[in-house]
Amino acid sequence: MTPLDALARLEAELGRAVVTTGAELQDARRDKSGWVAPGRPLAVVNATEVTHVQTALRIAHEFGIAVVPRGAGTGLAGGAAGTDGALVVSVASMNRILEVNAEDEFAVVEPGVINQHLSDRVAPLGLVFSPDPASKAISTVGGNIATNAGGLLCAKYGVTREAVLGLVVVLADGSLLRTGRRSVKGVTGYDLTALFTGSEGTLGIIVEATVRLRPIAAGEVVTVGAFFTDVVSAAAASAAVTAARIRPAVMELMDAAALTAIDAYLETTLSRRGASYLLVQTDGGGAHEEAASIVELLTTAGGEVELARDRAQGDRLLQTRRAFHAALEAQGTVLIEDVCVPRSRLADMFAAIEQIAERYSLSIPTVAHAGDGNLHPNFVLPERAGEAEAARPGADSWVPDVVWRAANELFEAALALGGTLTGEHGIGVLKRRWLEREIGSESLVLQKGIKAVFDPTSIMNPGKVF
Repeated sequence: MTPLDALARLEAELGRAVVTTGAELQDARRDKSGWVAPGRPLAVVNATEVTHVQTALRIAHEFGIAVVPRGAGTGLAGGAAGTDGALVVSVASMNRILEVNAEDEFAVVEPGVINQHLSDRVAPLGLVFSPDPASKAISTVGGNIATNAGGLLCAKYGVTREAVLGLVVVLADGSLLRTGRRSVKGVTGYDLTALFTGSEGTLGIIVEATVRLRPIAAGEVVTVGAFFTDVVSAAAASAAVTAARIRPAVMELMDAAALTAIDAYLETTLSRRGASYLLVQTDGGGAHEEAASIVELLTTAGGEVELARDRAQGDRLLQTRRAFHAALEAQGTVLIEDVCVPRSRLADMFAAIEQIAERYSLSIPTVAHAGDGNLHPNFVLPERAGEAEAARPGADSWVPDVVWRAANELFEAALALGGTLTGEHGIGVLKRRWLEREIGSESLVLQKGIKAVFDPTSIMNPGKVF
């Protein structure tokens, strides 16, 4: 049995859902991380129903062919990039909202539903889907679940795992597994729903999700902005807000390089006001009281503080923050890192980034979800550095060695401060080599054993995470 035999079976059973040539096959080799998988995938299966996914995995299992699950391709760790000879199973076209239950505050969706589309659908009911990644306008709920995505609102409203009640998953052999429940509570058996959330396609392919909805915050939304003379002071100010037991809905921090990039992209003048900018938004019944306390704290910390005139201006400020990645992409290929530290150590991590940038003569524009200590240091790579055909073969050849050396120091600094390699983007391909450094050899062995239970022939996203 050869891959060509498998392809013939796939085409016979799935017909036009199977793509073997053209731009779509090439696009499946990459995601938003900038990494492009070497080689060529065997095919892309554009699934539109659960049986398509089951058929694809059943045949792949029979022939021993690697399977790469894929949604919108907006990942930032190379996890959904189709590798050489792999069968890419795309669920992007499985994009129906199957049920909305306003009374019990949940929705049942297919994995290809765009995050923002779900929130738009339930907004007239006074509800919202809480996970709020910066990519919510283009990323899918299935992809959010696969990476346990976070975002701007997660410090107050939680990451994706906290919004998932149950899943339907196609396992490596094509069988169907249902996990979780519709009720808010439930502790029967092991929590397989939580296990699949953040598993990056290494255990199976999510084909349906039951997700929590939450009421849209009642009352006012108040937005506070503060410019600081340096980013370490701004980070210390954000830690002071957390230490005061205030939980704003949004607390975002941008350094000088980030402000400069946004100014160039949006034709704004933020960088003229200071070397860093802290954006804080409160909501709910006590929004004004919280905002007043925040203004006092930020002023005491040395910030030049101002309140948004109204909600519309506050939303525009948030959109400015969300434009950060696009602003860097306009300059070239971007390697977006994703470390997280305890909130009290945020200033220390920013100081470490500044030292690393100086040591390696690099600019490392950085933004942070300051409410939960999640930083995104970014490297804008030289022109054509992101091309898979460049220089040396292998997963890391598109990134100059000096950048990997600097990134290695970033990771070491985060771990030394009690943090983690990734707060929300996942391990994928790009951080595999550092995984054991964080979790330890015993945990790595156990995690590989768990994968083997669900995927005994190791066809699910091989080379990713482990």
